[in-house]
Amino acid sequence: MPRSKEIQKQMRKRIMELYQSGKGYKAISKAWGLQRTTVRAIIHKWRKHGTVENLPRSGQPTKITPRAQRQLIQEVTKDPTTTSKELQASLASVKLSVHDSTIRKRLGKNGLHGRVPRRKPLLSKKNIKARLSFARKHLDDPQDFWDNTLWTDETKVELFGRCVSHYVWRKSNTAFQKKNIIPTVKYGGGSGMVWGCFAASGPGRHAVISGTMNSAVYQNILKENVRPSVCDLKLKRTWVLQQDNDPKHTSKSTSEWLKKNKMKTLEWPSQSPDLNPIEMLWHDLKKAVHARKPSNVADLQQFCKDEWAKIPPQRCKRLMASYRKRLIAVVAAKGGPTSY
Repeated sequence: MPRSKEIQKQMRKRIMELYQSGKGYKAISKAWGLQRTTVRAIIHKWRKHGTVENLPRSGQPTKITPRAQRQLIQEVTKDPTTTSKELQASLASVKLSVHDSTIRKRLGKNGLHGRVPRRKPLLSKKNIKARLSFARKHLDDPQDFWDNTLWTDETKVELFGRCVSHYVWRKSNTAFQKKNIIPTVKYGGGSGMVWGCFAASGPGRHAVISGTMNSAVYQNILKENVRPSVCDLKLKRTWVLQQDNDPKHTSKSTSEWLKKNKMKTLEWPSQSPDLNPIEMLWHDLKKAVHARKPSNVADLQQFCKDEWAKIPPQRCKRLMASYRKRLIAVVAAKGGPTSY
C-alpha cells in the first residue's frame, strides 16, 4: 500500500495535470474532495516555484551571524589547533552564547572538520632547502639509477605494537570486561631494533641489532650485509648505497670505512623519511609481525626475519617504479612535508 506522502505527491501532480488541461478550482476541488483554498495554494506554489514538491524549510534562525561565522573561520585558519570550547569562549566575549556543537556544525558547513593531525618530522629552513635541492637534482634521473640503488635503514619494532587509538563496540557499563580492554605491559614489554636493505629487484639482507648501536656496530652490519645483498639482488657495478644522516652513518670513522671499502653513497637530505621507500616496507613488516602475536623478544626477532624474507619482489619493484612521484611531491610542496 502506498505511503500517505506518496499519495499526497501523486495528488498534487494530478491536480496540476487537471489545471493544465483547463479545469477550474471548483471542478478540481470537487473531484478530489478538497477545499478550494487547498487547490489554489497548490497551483499558486507551482506558479511561483515551478514545482509542487515540498520545499526545504528554514527552521529556527541561526544564532551565529555572518560576522561571527567569519570570526570563527579566521580563528581556525590562523590556528587550526583551536578547540571548539575556545571558540565558544571567543564568541561569548562578544556576548554571543552558542553551544560548542553548533560551532562545529557551522565550521563543517564551511568545509572545516576536526581531524587527527598527521605526524611529520620537524623541518627547518635548511632541511626544506636541502629537500628541494635533492628533488630537483634527481627529478630527471633515469629509472636505471633508482633500480641500482640499495636502500637501507633501521627501525624499532615493539613487542605489543605501536601505541595507536583503537575502538570497540560495547554496551554501557561493560568498559572493563576482558573483551573490551587492551592489555598493556610496563615499559612496552620489550622491543627489537632491526636493520634492513632492499632494491628494485627485491628485499636484501636483514640484521637484528643487539645492544646499543654505535659507529662500530653499524660498520660491522654493513660489512656483513651490504656486499652479499648487492650480489643477491644482482645490482650493477654502478650501484649506490642510500643511508640517512644519522650520526652513526656520517661519523668520521664510518665515512672512512665507506671510502676504504669503495662504497659510493647517495647524498641525503635530513628529516626526509618520506623520500625513503623502505619506510613502506617497515610498515608492511610490522603489520605482518604483530599479526603473528609474538609473546617475547626472541619470537619478535625471529618473526621479523621471517616476514622480511617474505616481502614480494614485485612490491619492491612497484615502489621504485613510482619513486619519481615522491620527488615531484617534494617539488610541489616546495621542500615541505608530503603525503608519503
